[in-house]
Amino acid sequence: MSNVEKVNKYLDKAKVFYFLTADGDQPKGRPFGFHMLVDGKIYFGCGTYKNVFKQLTKNPKVEVLAVVDREFMRYDGVAKVVKDDALLAKVREILPEIMAIYDKNNWEMGLFYLENGHAEIRGMMDLIEEFDV
Repeated sequence: MSNVEKVNKYLDKAKVFYFLTADGDQPKGRPFGFHMLVDGKIYFGCGTYKNVFKQLTKNPKVEVLAVVDREFMRYDGVAKVVKDDALLAKVREILPEIMAIYDKNNWEMGLFYLENGHAEIRGMMDLIEEFDV
């Protein structure tokens, strides 16, 4: 299994994970659930009107924190925003109800992945695994 597949599998197990950005000098975190692995990259998405999207475009250094049982994974990197109609079509397949709300309100879904990623899986007192993604 590749490193990106390990991260994706961990996110699948966690179901909900926390996406961390910075708003000036203030850290901000919020729950996320959507991710998809396509062509060796894990894509995340959120509305371009949301503060999280504005924060990651201003300061693209971000971190994902996922918890499974008594372990957690930190996955950090530099967010790279992509505009790709084929990827957006996949999102529509995965999240038809959410995308219908976006369409109704004329909102745009912003897609991004992490570049120069690094992940570590930890127990409460020990490092279990660490790798670049």
